[in-house]
Amino acid sequence: MGERRRRPVAVTTALCTLLAAVALLAGCGGQGGLRSAGRAPDAVGPVRLWPDLPPATNPPIDYGENTTERVPGIAVGDNDVRAVDPIAVVRAEVRGHEAARSGQDGLYEETVRAIERCGTDRAGCPVLAPYYRDLTGNGRDELIVGIRMPEQQLGVRVYQAENGGLTRIMSTVDQVVSIELAGRDLIVRASSAGIPGYEYRTAWSWDAQQHTMLPARDEIVRVRPPGARASTVPAPDFVSPSPSPYPSRSSGGPLPGSSGGGP
Repeated sequence: MGERRRRPVAVTTALCTLLAAVALLAGCGGQGGLRSAGRAPDAVGPVRLWPDLPPATNPPIDYGENTTERVPGIAVGDNDVRAVDPIAVVRAEVRGHEAARSGQDGLYEETVRAIERCGTDRAGCPVLAPYYRDLTGNGRDELIVGIRMPEQQLGVRVYQAENGGLTRIMSTVDQVVSIELAGRDLIVRASSAGIPGYEYRTAWSWDAQQHTMLPARDEIVRVRPPGARASTVPAPDFVSPSPSPYPSRSSGGPLPGSSGGGP
C-alpha cells in the first residue's frame, strides 16, 4: 500500500479559518444574531472655559471636614471598638467641649443634658444604638454613632480604634432622611430645603492620606414624591441598615439660652 500524502499544515489551517468565518457570517444573518446599533456618537472632550482666568492662589475655606480628634479618657483594649460604650464615648467628647454649640463638636444644651441622663433615662437617651463596619479597610471595624437632636437633626460620628485609644474620624450634622452603608462608604441622605422632590446625598469615604473620612461625593438627587407611580421617578437603590432598637424620641426646638442656629 503506497504512502498517504499529507496535506500541508498551512493549507489546512487556512481552510479551517475560512470555514469558521463563513459559519460565523451565516449565523449573524439568522434570527437572534448580532446586529448593528448604528454609528456611535463622537466623543467630545472637556472644553476649558475662560482659559485666561488665573487660578486661585489662596486655599479654599476650611470647613473642618478633615479634622480628627482623640477622644479623651477612652481606652480601647486590643483596638476593638466593640469593647467601648458608645454613650461613654459621646459623654467624654461632651465634657471635653462643654461650651461647643457649633462645628463638629457642637450640640444643643438640651441634647447635652439628655446625654448625661442616659444612665437613668434610657428611653430619652439621644445616643442611638451603634453600628460597626470596617470603613477604613484596615481589617477592623469602626464605631458609628448617631445622636438625635432638636429640629429633626441627627449627628453622625465615626470612631477608629488605634494605639489603644479612640480617634474620631468623621462628624457631621444634618436633617437626615436616612443613613446608609454601601461597601466602605457611609451615605447621608438629607432633606433638600427649597427644592421639592430632591434630596442631598453625601458619600463619606476614608482618605488614607488625610487619615480621616471625607465627603468624596456630594450630589442633589431627584426622588419619588409620596404617592407617585413607580414609573415616574426611580426609587433610590441603596439598602438601609436595620433600624435602631432604641425607642423613638421626639425633640423640640433649642432651649432658651442655646444657639438658635444649632450645630
